[in-house]
Amino acid sequence: MLEQYCTSFLDHLRYERGVSVHTLRNYESDLTQFLQFLNPSEERKEPRSKNQTAAPDINQIDHLTIREWLSALHSDHKKKTSIARKLAALRTFFQFLVREEVIESNPAKLVSTPRKEKKLPVHLSIEDAIRFIETPDPETDFGKRDRAILELLYATGIRVAELVNTNLRDIDFSNRLLRVFGKRRKERIVPFGEPAAKALQDYLAVRENFLMNAPITKRDAQPLILNYQGTRMTTRSVGRLVEKYIRLCAGIHDISPHALRHSFATHLLDSGADLRDIQELLGHARLSTTQIYTHVSMEKLIVVYDKAHPKA
Repeated sequence: MLEQYCTSFLDHLRYERGVSVHTLRNYESDLTQFLQFLNPSEERKEPRSKNQTAAPDINQIDHLTIREWLSALHSDHKKKTSIARKLAALRTFFQFLVREEVIESNPAKLVSTPRKEKKLPVHLSIEDAIRFIETPDPETDFGKRDRAILELLYATGIRVAELVNTNLRDIDFSNRLLRVFGKRRKERIVPFGEPAAKALQDYLAVRENFLMNAPITKRDAQPLILNYQGTRMTTRSVGRLVEKYIRLCAGIHDISPHALRHSFATHLLDSGADLRDIQELLGHARLSTTQIYTHVSMEKLIVVYDKAHPKA
């Protein structure tokens, strides 16, 4: 029965709320892990509780059950950010069941969210960002595509999931604007500069070569970024692409595709851009989310102060 409720909830997310594939995958993974905790597999030597070996009824799950699961996750050395996300998934799931009148109250609301570690976003210097973006070979089709990907990520600050979901019709070359559909399909318009425009045009000149690799039944002319099979590129593929160029670019380590988004925001703020404008460009719902970049800029300011002030 609990599995059926999970299936109904995932259908609700997919068809009614229209969440992204990435978000849906995370919800499904988190709920599956919770179900496995409630109903241990036969391979486990010890059941979850000495007095309970089978999955409980939905109405038997209380805040103590959820705390026990979070404690098990902590014992498995899961990151606090990961645990907090799983708890948020449970809250949303149980709230759905309250709305459907399956249960009377949401037990996950009684569980406190783990305090997250304050971790500043990793970003590149302007020089390293430019050097990294210029790593792909502009003489090859793959190099042209990869250069367009890196240029666009840095020029617009969009998320990788937003990039791979972008279609050709979303680009306005005359005004150098990109239409982006963010979380919950919220639409925003972001500008991009001449280097990104040129990289995109160079890629579009050879894009047909990628498209022709797709079988006729799977050929779709809409996606902007295509993989070698001629179909829409995935976020994981972009991640592997970034790892590839990290290995080729000496002196740059431990960055992800998201680092270009962080670099975009940090460099704008360092150059005097207004924080609310950056919030709009990044598609953040709350200004507090964007304010993390002020800490990055403050750290840089402190370093400059320590080096320059005679009584630092």
